[in-house]
Amino acid sequence: MPGDRLTLEDRQRIAGWLGEGLGYAVIARRLARPTSTISREVARNGGPEAYQAERAHEAAARRARRRAPTAAAPTPAADGYGRDVHAVCDFEEQFTAMMVRTGLPPMAARVLACLFTADSGDSTAAELVQRLAVSPASVSKAIAYLEKLELVTRKRDPERRRERYLIDDDVWYRAWSASTRSITMWARTAERGAGVLGAATPAGARLQRTGRFFQLLAEDMARAAEHRRQTLGTPSAAEQQ
Repeated sequence: MPGDRLTLEDRQRIAGWLGEGLGYAVIARRLARPTSTISREVARNGGPEAYQAERAHEAAARRARRRAPTAAAPTPAADGYGRDVHAVCDFEEQFTAMMVRTGLPPMAARVLACLFTADSGDSTAAELVQRLAVSPASVSKAIAYLEKLELVTRKRDPERRRERYLIDDDVWYRAWSASTRSITMWARTAERGAGVLGAATPAGARLQRTGRFFQLLAEDMARAAEHRRQTLGTPSAAEQQ
C-alpha cells in the first residue's frame, strides 16, 4: 500500500514514465495514487519536460523540514471566509498544473496561481518568495514573463516603499488585446511577404492567404473583446488612461 508521501523510487518511476510520454492519470494508476498527487508533484518540480526525481525528492525533504517546527500547531481547517484551507491549496496546485500543461513556464504558473487565489489579488516580491519558497531571482524572472504577456501589472506601495504585483479586473481584456496585436503583426508581415514574393506565385499566394486569415482573426478577436468588456463591465484601454 502506498504511503502518504512519495518515495525516491516513486519519483524515479514518475520521471521514467514522463520520459515515455505517459499522462498523469496513467502514472497515477501505476502508483495507486490520486491523479492530483502526480499533477501537483510534477508541476511544483519544473513540469513534465524538466522533472528530475532526485531534485524533486530533495525539494520535498526541504519542505518537510520547514513544516516540522510548526507541526504542533496544525493549519486551521478553514480560513476567515470559512473555506477549506486544504481544498484551496489543492486547487492552487491543480490550477498551476493546468497552466503548465497549456504552455506557461512552471514558475510563472506558480506566481500567477498565487496571485489569483489571494483575495487581495496582489503581492510583493518578498511575499511571493516566502510563500513559494523560491529565490528572488526566480520570482523576478516569472514576473517579467507575466508582465510581457500583460497578465500582471505593478503598483507602488507608498507605505512600504516597494512595488506590489497584481491581477486586476481587466487582466484578460489586456491579455486578449495583446494577443490581438500579435495576430495583427502576423497579418501585416504575411501581406508584406506576399507583395515581395508576388501574389501570383505559390509562395506569395500562401502568404496572402495567411495574411488574410490572421487579419480576419484579429478583427474577430477585437470585436469579441469589446463585446465582453461591455457585457462584463471591464474598462477599456482608453478608460484606464
